[in-house]
Amino acid sequence: MNSEDFQSVEYEVVGKVARVTLNRPEHFNAIDLHMPGELERSIELANFDDNVKVILLSGKNVFCSGYDLKLFAGERGVTPGSQKMPWDPYTDYQMMNRCNKAWMSIWHSLKPVVAKIRAVAIGGGSDIALCCDVTFTSDDARIGYPPSRIWGCPTTAMWCYRVGMERAKRILFAGEILSGKKAASIGLIGEAVSDEDLDSAVDSFVERIISVPTNQLFFQKQVINQVIEQMGLLNTQRLATVFDGMSRHTPEGVAFHQRMQEIGFKKAVQERDSGAMTVWSNTDDNSNKSKL
Repeated sequence: MNSEDFQSVEYEVVGKVARVTLNRPEHFNAIDLHMPGELERSIELANFDDNVKVILLSGKNVFCSGYDLKLFAGERGVTPGSQKMPWDPYTDYQMMNRCNKAWMSIWHSLKPVVAKIRAVAIGGGSDIALCCDVTFTSDDARIGYPPSRIWGCPTTAMWCYRVGMERAKRILFAGEILSGKKAASIGLIGEAVSDEDLDSAVDSFVERIISVPTNQLFFQKQVINQVIEQMGLLNTQRLATVFDGMSRHTPEGVAFHQRMQEIGFKKAVQERDSGAMTVWSNTDDNSNKSKL
């Protein structure tokens, strides 16, 4: 796959910087079936380009609003994000592990990846952002993993490593969406600045590390990543990827999927995130209701 073949990601090299841009602005850069592979290929291209020192990852207009629920959940019948019951965990793991491998190509990149987060990094978008080495966001951006309420578990599992055990639980138990300013204040994101200052703040940092030899950047990244990997990151991700599939095929997950197909994913997500959604522990028995 050449960069010219990309549909959902733009790749260009400007000076010593590989600029990787998520490019579905009409869908708030929501993740489709092309984006994972194209993002992984972009990282590979930058790693093997001797002229590139740093990779800058951003999105066109906004960062990323998560998986495209119209594609993965909103259509009638079986969608890429669900199966007919009984479901096959292997099939689900195969699909989600492919996405996780793509996001983790950022983590494994031999060259540093700097994220510029504008407006949103929600759901799968936060998975992508939190794999980056250095992160900047606008103060008013919205960052979180609301699918943790129903229908998702963050497969990159970066939350605990970035903010600690209790803060990770507080955020994921509630499906909380943080402002960029709040995310930076607790260490989830490295730095938050005003939206008008975001470009200059990122460019200034990138210009500073361009002056460092590529091998020195590599040495520092490998040592720091090793600390996190020794804490069990890769095993945690395997578990999270399995649980992500399980969460979409619980009775509540199946009911939520049906609700998205009935009223549209936007209204169903609003119900879920407001806490007002009524779901059934047994989707064949509407008399057994519970409030989430």
